[in-house]
Amino acid sequence: MFPKYGIPDGADTAWMLVAFALVLLMTPALALFYGGMVRSTSVLNMMMMCLSAIPIVWILWVVVGYSLAFGDDYAGLIGSFGSFPGLEHTFGHGAGQPTTIPLVGTIPAILFVAFQAGFAMVTVALIAGAVADRMRFVSWVVFASIWSLLVYIPIAHWVFSAPGLTEEHGGWIVAHLRAIDFAGGTAVEINSGASALVLAILLGRRRGWPKDPMRPHNLPFVMLGAGLLWFGWFGFNAGSGLAANGSAAIIAVNTLGAGAASMVSWLVVEYARHGRPTSFGAASGVIAGLVAITPSCSAVTPLGALAIGAVAGVLSSYAIELKFRWRYDDSLDVVGVHFVSGVVGTLMIGVVASSSAPAGVDGLFYGGGFDQLWRQAVAVVAVLTYAVVVTGIIGLALKYTMGLRADRQHEVDGIDDAQHAESAYDFHTAGGR
Repeated sequence: MFPKYGIPDGADTAWMLVAFALVLLMTPALALFYGGMVRSTSVLNMMMMCLSAIPIVWILWVVVGYSLAFGDDYAGLIGSFGSFPGLEHTFGHGAGQPTTIPLVGTIPAILFVAFQAGFAMVTVALIAGAVADRMRFVSWVVFASIWSLLVYIPIAHWVFSAPGLTEEHGGWIVAHLRAIDFAGGTAVEINSGASALVLAILLGRRRGWPKDPMRPHNLPFVMLGAGLLWFGWFGFNAGSGLAANGSAAIIAVNTLGAGAASMVSWLVVEYARHGRPTSFGAASGVIAGLVAITPSCSAVTPLGALAIGAVAGVLSSYAIELKFRWRYDDSLDVVGVHFVSGVVGTLMIGVVASSSAPAGVDGLFYGGGFDQLWRQAVAVVAVLTYAVVVTGIIGLALKYTMGLRADRQHEVDGIDDAQHAESAYDFHTAGGR
């Protein structure tokens, strides 16, 4: 049955080329966002951890990753090595028909390959935020490679490999459970947030945390990174429909609305609790809303998107402070923002989804009962459990073999020089001495 050959639709292909570029932008944008949040002596290391996700994922994706994520299905759990090895069957012409090429929907299959690789890249990079200032770079590269294969790819198959898209049957969450996760609330956000928590606990706390404040060293970086992430998110969400149509339009509007509502609700909470709205809170609020709308953007109305964004902003603004109470060092609030908002967005589909939206499902508030809500809850628990268990195994194996953590003195001095023989800011030269 697959691959399917045909002539690609010009409008859909043009839009998806733009969407692919927007999604790829998100990983460098995340590097800027995270880079501004760490200390000045660790900014290069953090940006390197984010950017390294691009080559790590792409090489694995070309060789086996795409085939395992979107190849012929085994019991709804994983794709086949033999479906698209080395991206075979995703490019080239049909036999005797030079105008036809492999398609996914109405776009070239090779474009879909690249678009989905962007999702894997940013998911890996998200984890880096929880282990800032203390993880060896070589250990990170090994961890990211293994994690991509053993954690991200199976979950991506469960969630993104819909029946009839690239193979006949599809992953169990999308095909059998019929939970809605349009662009990755489970596969990207909950997956990375849960895995980040496990890795942060295995590494232990930063030297001096929480006694030392360890404030962001460059808030303009943080604000610029958040803005670029918001820009890229339109491709991330609206591009996931693989077509330039009305559904993409409503999804883009929902993406705008959730980010805006979450920014406002976060700042309201911040002002009520601390007396001042901050730029850091504004940036964090935007990201929380974008995370929450990721799974739900096709299932809700613009009013529903505002509700989801508002709830995500409030809950995430409180959740980031739990690390101080529970004493786990999630350096850049991956758990509080990505995991919590991912859960909010995934579960609220079962509450505020409307059949007037592209997904065509009614949630509890629209007379749909609890049917969709329990499906969403099962998806959350399944992805959370798998990510925690397998990430724990990978992390423990690396911790007791090659080691995960940088040397104590390197952490104190800042790990840019120790890990990369560079510094972001050469104050000695700037001072003219």
